[in-house]
Amino acid sequence: MARRPEPWDGLGGSGAYGSGRGSGAYGGSGRGSGAYGGSGGAGTGGSGAYGASRGAGAYGGNDPGAYGSPATAPGNGAGNGRGPGGEGPDDGDEPPAEHRARRSLRRTVLEWAAVIGGGILIALVVEAFLVQAFWIPSPSMVPTLEVGDRVLVNKLSYKLHPVHHGDVVVFSRPKLEGGGDDNIKDLIKRVIAVGGDTIEARDGQVYVNGRLIDEPYLPNGTRTDSLPRQTVPKDRVFVMGDNRSDSQDSRVFGPIPTDTIVGRAFVKVLPLTDVGWL
Repeated sequence: MARRPEPWDGLGGSGAYGSGRGSGAYGGSGRGSGAYGGSGGAGTGGSGAYGASRGAGAYGGNDPGAYGSPATAPGNGAGNGRGPGGEGPDDGDEPPAEHRARRSLRRTVLEWAAVIGGGILIALVVEAFLVQAFWIPSPSMVPTLEVGDRVLVNKLSYKLHPVHHGDVVVFSRPKLEGGGDDNIKDLIKRVIAVGGDTIEARDGQVYVNGRLIDEPYLPNGTRTDSLPRQTVPKDRVFVMGDNRSDSQDSRVFGPIPTDTIVGRAFVKVLPLTDVGWL
């Protein structure tokens, strides 16, 4: 009894998978043709949707099939080099080097923005709570400070310790002080006496609690006048400018409250040719 032929049988036969010279859904070797094409070698010229040797296919190659299988004879080169689903490079894609350059530029801009923003924030915090720069608006502190000089003021000093004799302080301009520039909001003077001290001038020299005080910051021959004997109230300080003949100070507006003191001027930073501690 003869055996029924199978789909994969035979040289020269036909079947689902085909072989030899026959044809099948998946093609065979040799001259057969199939949906997935045959392979060249002993037989040649097979063709299929996915092609093999010497077959023509949609995606080119050396005798390409759908994905361009290599063979001994040249193919038609019709493929676009893209795989199934459209994978692969495209003429419109951004070159990798340019893409990296754009990312690097964006990162650099963001980093500098963060640095500048952080610096501004730190500066605001420092100015609000620690150190602030002030300019000298009048000649009342000559020769120690000239008009236009810049000083740094420690705003934390008097939160840690009391005001000391001889300190150079910046304070809010008293409301009763007459004359001068109304645009000036703060003044700078030197502390001569503190709360509880008795102060007076005798023969052009200053006495505190009955003792002549040493004032090395004054030019030789400087006189202090218009200073009758008085006691400085608690929580106030008596201030005067080093330029005693051209300074509106506590001799005019009286001792100032300590809570109006902005801070202690501790260094002159401008001009650069005259930087120094105060």
